[in-house]
Amino acid sequence: MAKKKLPNPLGRDIGTVIISVFVAIFIVESGIMHEILQSTESHIIGSFIAGIFFTSVFTTALSIVVLGEIAAGNSIFITALFGAAGALVGDLIIFRFVRDRLSEDLMEFIKKGHPKLRALFYSRAYRRFLPFLGALVIASPFPDELGLVMLGAAHVKTKYFVMISFGFNFLGILAIGLIAKAIL
Repeated sequence: MAKKKLPNPLGRDIGTVIISVFVAIFIVESGIMHEILQSTESHIIGSFIAGIFFTSVFTTALSIVVLGEIAAGNSIFITALFGAAGALVGDLIIFRFVRDRLSEDLMEFIKKGHPKLRALFYSRAYRRFLPFLGALVIASPFPDELGLVMLGAAHVKTKYFVMISFGFNFLGILAIGLIAKAIL
C-alpha cells in the first residue's frame, strides 16, 4: 500500500510569496501602475492600489513612493482614506493566512521550546501587549507582516483586526502624506 503524501503548507506558502513577487514586478515593469496613476481619478484608484501594496515586504518601498507622490498633489486625507482601505484589503488577505497557519506553527514551535520562553508566550501581559505592538508595526512605514503575525498569534478577532488595520494604516499613510507635502 502506497503512503499518501501529506500536503506541504510551507512549500505552498513560499510558492505564494514567490508568485506575488513576480506579479508585483510585472505590475511595475509593465507600466500598469503608471497607467492607473494617469487616469482621471488617479488619486483615488492609485491610493487604493498603492495601499494594497503598502502591506507587503516586497512592495512597501514602491507603495510609499506612490502614496507620497499622490498625497503631494492631492488631499492628504483622501489619499490616506483610500490608501488605508487598500491596505486593509491587503492586510486581510495576509491576516487570514497568518492567523490560520503561521500562528499555529509558531505556537507549536513555542510549545517545544524552552520552558521560560513558553511561559512568556502564555502570560497575560504578553497577550495584552502583543496586539498593541502589532498595531504599532502596522502604523509604521515598515511592512505589515510582522504586525500581522503578532495580531494572529494573539488571536485578535477579525472585527477588531479590521478596526486596527484601517485605523493604523490610515495614520501611517497620513504621516507619509504630511512628510511628502513638506518635502515636495
